[in-house]
Amino acid sequence: MHFDCLIVDDEKELADATCEYFQMFDLSCHTVYSSSDCLEFLQTNSEDVILLDINLGDGSGFQVCKTIRETSDIPIIFISARQTDDDILIALNIGGDDYVKKPYSLSVLLAKVKVTLKRIESIKQSLADNAPVIKEDESDISVDNKTMKVIVHDKEITLKAKEFKLFNYLYQKKNTIVTKDELLINVWGDSFFSDGTLNVHIRKLREKIEEDPNNPKYIKTIWGTGYILEL
Repeated sequence: MHFDCLIVDDEKELADATCEYFQMFDLSCHTVYSSSDCLEFLQTNSEDVILLDINLGDGSGFQVCKTIRETSDIPIIFISARQTDDDILIALNIGGDDYVKKPYSLSVLLAKVKVTLKRIESIKQSLADNAPVIKEDESDISVDNKTMKVIVHDKEITLKAKEFKLFNYLYQKKNTIVTKDELLINVWGDSFFSDGTLNVHIRKLREKIEEDPNNPKYIKTIWGTGYILEL
């Protein structure tokens, strides 16, 4: 299976050397050297994993991670010369999947990337193998776990992995109020994430599923509490 990796590091020689090494093992790789170039690159490219330095010339990798997590659940592995436990805890708490200290072994780093990619593929395959298509005739909504699509009025809607997990959780709890904390814990795995992250994903779901996102028929806000999927 083909995978794409993005390395974000202002140490150009190290980033390029890492990229060249990965490509020797059939892992497509791109490099950028600043936080602004990273965010610009991701606007037009879809990667499978990101290696992200903390100390970037024009900003912090922590902030880059927070920005990415507002709209994406792409795996992020921090690569940094910063050694303290506080830095590692911050990196993991804001959405990092792993933390590798510099100087790193190229072979060990590649192994960690492959483990991360394998885990993501395993989760997707598990969804596909164990969850059948769920149909709701009255509301004309179907959920296809194999393709991570929601079908509304015979129209197939492709969702990103986190969007699908969020919608599927709301579907399992349909016609029941689900609190924000419950969604953050069961969809993101941690209540640490902000309401803003959840709000962004709800808005994107509405834009894809609702006929009028500003006046939603299905995904409704329960002010001060959470959301409900009415079917």
